[in-house]
Amino acid sequence: MNSVFLEKDKTLLVEITEEIDHHTTDKIRRKIDDDITRYMPRKVIFDFDKVSFMDSAGIGMIIGRYKMVNMLGGITQMKNVKKSIRKIFEMSGVVKIIPIIDSMAS
Repeated sequence: MNSVFLEKDKTLLVEITEEIDHHTTDKIRRKIDDDITRYMPRKVIFDFDKVSFMDSAGIGMIIGRYKMVNMLGGITQMKNVKKSIRKIFEMSGVVKIIPIIDSMAS
């Protein structure tokens, strides 16, 4: 996982580079939480371009980060969400609280 903080926009761009399942969510969660605490971003964008698989543990991890950012007064967005992952987010209702943006919008 890679993350970049854009100081000008107070945006944390989180590029997830692996599958998101019960084996990887704890490591990903710790890294994202550390970055959110360090930078205190106004916006967090999750980039799913390199994610080919995600299970329910991934949904929980994303919702947890949304809640954390929301409590700090920020917003959360997702981009580059593949069709199979988008379907999971739609079925679980995640897209109702975390919008999927056009990748050109970041």
